[in-house]
Amino acid sequence: MPLEPGHGMLPSGHSHIRASTADRERVIDVLKVAFAEGRLNQEEYAERVGETLSARTYGDLAVLTEDLPAGQLASMAPQLPVHSPASEHRPVNRMAVASLLIALMPVIPVLAVFTGLIAHAQIQERGERGAGLATAGILIGGFVSLLFLFYGLHG
Repeated sequence: MPLEPGHGMLPSGHSHIRASTADRERVIDVLKVAFAEGRLNQEEYAERVGETLSARTYGDLAVLTEDLPAGQLASMAPQLPVHSPASEHRPVNRMAVASLLIALMPVIPVLAVFTGLIAHAQIQERGERGAGLATAGILIGGFVSLLFLFYGLHG
């Protein structure tokens, strides 16, 4: 990607993009390092921090750090959020699956409620998937248990 003249390492076409608060904070961090290393005196540091806080675009920010080694702003190009399919790698809680299966079998539906509650606790503790399965097991098992109780008392 070609670099924009007069803006250090800023990729071409990015100098007019509006800067965010996080962008300004990154530039202030670069200025702090430069001040700590003795590359800027106190007056230069204070002046550049003031200009950073009022900067509106990447181009405005690039000018403030282009003469500093850590200030090469190629990393300031707008970053698109990265989708992380981390949830796909988490295992499904087996107790949640068991809860739903028990709820669908005409055995002891109240057991589905207990296994579902245990599954929810395990899911929170371990970061596993399957909360929906556990909830379904609890709801179905609870509903069937109430039906058995109701018809058992009136039958």
